[in-house]
Amino acid sequence: MGNLIEKDIVGHIGTQKYLCTINWRNGQLIMDEPLSNGGKDLGPDPFSTLLASLAACTLATLRMYIDRKGWDIPEITISLNATQESEGELETIFSRQISFSTAISQEQKERLLLIADKCPVSKILKGKVTINTIL
Repeated sequence: MGNLIEKDIVGHIGTQKYLCTINWRNGQLIMDEPLSNGGKDLGPDPFSTLLASLAACTLATLRMYIDRKGWDIPEITISLNATQESEGELETIFSRQISFSTAISQEQKERLLLIADKCPVSKILKGKVTINTIL
């Protein structure tokens, strides 16, 4: 089983609360916490980035499928958020709303709902996840 990405993501934080630099293949992403959490809101926070990953993966997966089918759907918009319920075991609930720039049939709607759940990030979030940490 190989890695999902070719090069590791490398993150760094110094003494400035909570400014992080995240290096990826071809660049650097600045992440921070909002003012309400003590940061300076200079970049997306970890929750926003997680939701952005789900958004981008869903959009790309839908675009691939729509293009393969030859459907005339020029634009797709997605809106996401998440809530957490801690009654007993912690449960995170993602809300994902997808809209299209043109009307779609009921058959297309049903198919695209299934395809959205097949995006790789959706599968990760719904599957068993293990985090191995080394210090």
